[in-house]
Amino acid sequence: MAKTKQKSLPGKKQSSPEITRLSLKEELAQKRKATLARKEFTSLVGFLVGSGLFLGMLLFFVGGIKLAVPGALGIIVITLCYKNPLPALFAFVMYVPFAGTIIYLLGNSPVLQLAKDAFYVPVVIALWQTCKKQKQPFIIPQSIKTPFLILFSCSILTLVMINGGQQLNPAGGDIPIGIGILGLKVFLGYFPLITCVYYLILNQQDFWLLSRLQILLILVCGILGVIQFIFLTIGVCKGTLGVEGDALFKATLDARCLVGGALLYTHEQGVIRLPGTFVAPWQWAWFLISSTFFTFATTFSDKSIIWRLISLVTLALVFFNAVISGQRIALALVPVCFALLLLLTGQLVNLKKVIPLGGAFAVILVIAMVAHPTIVQDRMKSFIGRWNASPPHHFIVDQFQENWKSVDTPIGSGLGRATNSARVFGSTKLVETYYPKVLYEVGIVGVLAFLVFVTSLTVATFKTYCTIKNRNLRTYGASMWVFVLFISYNTYYYPLDVDPVAVYYWLCAGIIFKLPILDKQEIPEETTINTKGQKKRLYQK
Repeated sequence: MAKTKQKSLPGKKQSSPEITRLSLKEELAQKRKATLARKEFTSLVGFLVGSGLFLGMLLFFVGGIKLAVPGALGIIVITLCYKNPLPALFAFVMYVPFAGTIIYLLGNSPVLQLAKDAFYVPVVIALWQTCKKQKQPFIIPQSIKTPFLILFSCSILTLVMINGGQQLNPAGGDIPIGIGILGLKVFLGYFPLITCVYYLILNQQDFWLLSRLQILLILVCGILGVIQFIFLTIGVCKGTLGVEGDALFKATLDARCLVGGALLYTHEQGVIRLPGTFVAPWQWAWFLISSTFFTFATTFSDKSIIWRLISLVTLALVFFNAVISGQRIALALVPVCFALLLLLTGQLVNLKKVIPLGGAFAVILVIAMVAHPTIVQDRMKSFIGRWNASPPHHFIVDQFQENWKSVDTPIGSGLGRATNSARVFGSTKLVETYYPKVLYEVGIVGVLAFLVFVTSLTVATFKTYCTIKNRNLRTYGASMWVFVLFISYNTYYYPLDVDPVAVYYWLCAGIIFKLPILDKQEIPEETTINTKGQKKRLYQK
């Protein structure tokens, strides 16, 4: 009887030999699995290195060192990314802000322009196969599935009917179908990032790691941007030299300094356009604008006070770079986006944080203006002069009218026909605003389909972040939603066409859709899915 009562006592720990033996067996089994995994990884790396070297030697005799190195590295990276999707996703995020620097360090080529996709495409393929095998939805959430499929169908229709028709009678050595395929990749190619983030970020630890990684990347890029500016002002880099006329006001690779690509710096004219770590100055400007959202989110939501302070310093560095970069749009939009975030995320009511923060940034801007009054005055004059000469709303309307007249069919003039990166396959038209660019490529049908899709995405992300109960995660989700809202309907220039916004837009949407699941987690994870013999957890209950 006593034994029975003892067994029934709640919370009483029992020492069962069977349970002890079972735990020991599990521990030994885990060790065996870990050892086996290490052996498999080591043998895989050895095989890949050997295969890469062999392929590299073959390519060396065909196209020299510039073809051999990317080819050898490509086969290694692609296979490892396919086998290890989560590290590949992080590697992809890390590569994006340094792509321009790496491209021009190794020598510019079409292969290097697509190098970042060696991290991304294998992950998408692996997830697609896994979702299909385990009968999991690939498009997340289901509310955006129909609008996306409609948009994708319209794009394929343009690719087949317009680009395909042009391919039957190509002009001037163009490859219209190649232009169309690359145009489709730029237009919708990074949409699966939503799926990658949703399925590969397993728990809150993974999420905060991604958040903090992004802050470190912005911090490093910001420091490099400041060093680039200092090198130009003290003469370590010479800037724009030996040119006359209009060339004095155009960024060139000849003026490249330390990192990034094309640069403009003519001290006598008081003109500066920094590319930071990116290919071109205006991409650097949009990186700074995007970084405002990431740094704001982490500053107000990270659970670690240390990371909040690091993010705050990084946010201040973003403001400083916006001043010295020489980019009108960065100087204008970084403060505007900061104010917009304060208003739309509800942080404006938190006066104890906002007032010191606003004061600190005001001091930073004043110091930057006092230290470099010529640059700031030049940027302000340039901004006001550009606004007066061509107000943004007039410029956008003019672009719409011009491209409306240029489009012959309701389904456009062909995918990629206004995409800069598609120039490798033939001639393209420069359209400097996004929605007129979409109108030119896929016509009014495509524009309407795109509007329906981004609206459904914006609404879905808003509804999703509103369900988050954890205050920190909710603040982060709200910041990401403001970014999605801002980019979805922005038509001034075409940031959604190129790095980094072309990546960050879908990345932020994926983060928002994942946050409610992370919000419900304590610590346990758990729905598992088998990918090529390894267990990969796609989502958590």
